[in-house]
Amino acid sequence: MVFTHDTECALVSAVFLANSAEDPDTLDTCEQLREFYRSHDYTGRLDGDQAELDSVRSLRPRLRQLLTSDRDAAVDIVNQILSDANALPRLVRHGDTDWHLHAVSDDHPFAVRIAVESAMAMIDVIRADELSRLQICAADCDGIVLDLSRNRSRKFCSTACGNRTAVAAYRTRKSSR
Repeated sequence: MVFTHDTECALVSAVFLANSAEDPDTLDTCEQLREFYRSHDYTGRLDGDQAELDSVRSLRPRLRQLLTSDRDAAVDIVNQILSDANALPRLVRHGDTDWHLHAVSDDHPFAVRIAVESAMAMIDVIRADELSRLQICAADCDGIVLDLSRNRSRKFCSTACGNRTAVAAYRTRKSSR
C-alpha cells in the first residue's frame, strides 16, 4: 500500500473530478453529482441541486492545478485550501470505515469537503515526495493519471486511452509492413 485508504480514496475522487471536465464533460447533471457522491463514498451533506453542482464543477480547475503542480506550488495550494475552509483535522469513524481524518464537519458544503479532503490527501503525497504518482496521460489527452501501482507502470488516465494508443500502434505496425 502506497498511502492510507482515506488518502487513496480522496486522490481517486480528486482525479476523477478534475478529469470530468475533459471532453466530453462527465459531470453536468445533478444525477451525475449524486452518483459521484455515492461512488466515491462521501458522507455528510449533499443538497444535490444545481447550485451545488455548479459549486463542485467550479472546483475542477483548482483540483487540476493542485494535482499537476510541482511540490512547492502544491504546498501553497494545499495551505490556501485549508486556510479558506478553516480546516481543523480530527479523527472520525463512520459506517464500515475505521478511524480516518476529516478536517471540516459533515454539514459543510460538498464542494468545500471535496477541496479539503483533496488537500489533506495531497499532504501525504507531498510529505512522501510522491508527486510523480500524478502525471498527465501518455495518450493524446489532458487527463490526469493517478498511479498507485507498485511498479509505477500506469500511463493512461483510462482504459479507453490505453486501448486507443494500442490500436494506433497496431495500425502503424500493420501499415509499415
